Amino acid sequence: MPNVCYFTGRKSSFGKQRTWRGQAVKRGGFGLKPTGITRRKFKPNLHVVTALIDGAPKKVKVSTRAIKQGLVIKPLKRKYGYTRQQKAASKG
Repeated sequence: MPNVCYFTGRKSSFGKQRTWRGQAVKRGGFGLKPTGITRRKFKPNLHVVTALIDGAPKKVKVSTRAIKQGLVIKPLKRKYGYTRQQKAASKG
């Protein structure tokens, strides 16, 4: 499974980490100079969740933002004690 959200398509992005050295001009120095520029990765906050996809439960990687937005519909854990809406949603 790749590191991609099933619903939103969020995936890893790249950036740079910069390290600065020197004293600021307003403090009497010659200014800050970048000394170390290294590449880094920004990873999405993904969770493996059992979700209803096309009416069948399936394990997928999902970002927490998709879970908070309500894009993930989780299957019922038991067949009794649920409301009519939840029963209808589980049938499809």
